[in-house]
Parts: sequence; structure tokens; C-alpha cells
Amino acid sequence: MRQIKDAPRPVRFIGAMSEQPANPVTVIESGNGPYAQFVTVGHHVLGADEPESLGGRDPGPSPYEYLLAGLGACTAMTLRMYSTRHGWPLDRIVVELKHDRVDTEDAKQIDRFERVIRLEGNLNQAQRARLLEIAEKCPVSRTLQRASIVDTQLGERVLIDPPALVA
Repeated sequence: MRQIKDAPRPVRFIGAMSEQPANPVTVIESGNGPYAQFVTVGHHVLGADEPESLGGRDPGPSPYEYLLAGLGACTAMTLRMYSTRHGWPLDRIVVELKHDRVDTEDAKQIDRFERVIRLEGNLNQAQRARLLEIAEKCPVSRTLQRASIVDTQLGERVLIDPPALVA
């Protein structure tokens, strides 16, 4: 479904951004410290670890930093797709993110994701406000805003070796 310039809200991005990962994600210990991991997504190999303050060696982002990176990237991509589709003069998008846990009124804790979006370009106030609304509709935002199920099971054995590092 394509968005028409003056069409009523809400907007759905069908076929514009993948809500399902195209490649499985595999995580395997790297051996570079107690927590360091290789993260393989298709042909991409990334590192993950905890910071030194938590006993890691910090060769890569922490799991929560990857979560924030996913939210930020999805936000920027969604805004870029929307503004391009509408021909809006958006020159650059910067998304800054933080995560913490906050207490609720019933003494429980919930996750809070703080997202600051900086939009550069000759946008009017209505366009800027609409892009702020659209940011809430990016697939990762929607995933974080709703309840999820994590289905965990034990596999038979390790079937892959860690990726070889290129020197």
C-alpha cells in the first residue's frame, strides 16, 4: 500500500521495511574473554561483549547497545523511506538512544527507551511533527512496545565453529 500525499492516517509500510529477519542470527562464544561473542547474520560477522566494568573485554557492543542500534537504525530507515516517498527535503537523520529501567506505580520495573531524533533539512513544522509520529511506527518500535514471547529450547549439539578472524 503506497501512501498518497493527503491520505488519512494511520500509515502502514507494507513491503517497505522487513519486520522479519531475512537471515537467521547465530551467536557463538569467541573465546576472547568470559563473555565475548561472535554474532553472525548472513555474511556479516560482528562482535559482542560486556563492558570492562562488568567483567568483559569490550571488543564489541553490549547486547543492549545492539538493541538500541536496531531501534535507531530502524527509526532512521523508516523516516528516510517516508520522507523520500513524499518528496520532503530531509537531508540527514540522526537518532540518539538511551536505555534504562524505571519503577512503575505498582513497584515493578519496566524498560524505558529514550530516543532523540534530529532532522536536518528544510522541513516545515507539520512535516517534522508527522515524521515524529512515523518514528513510533517503525517495526522495531512496535516490537518493543508490545508484549513478546521468547521460545527457548535446547539444541542437540553445536553444529558450527566460530568464524575465523581475518588479521
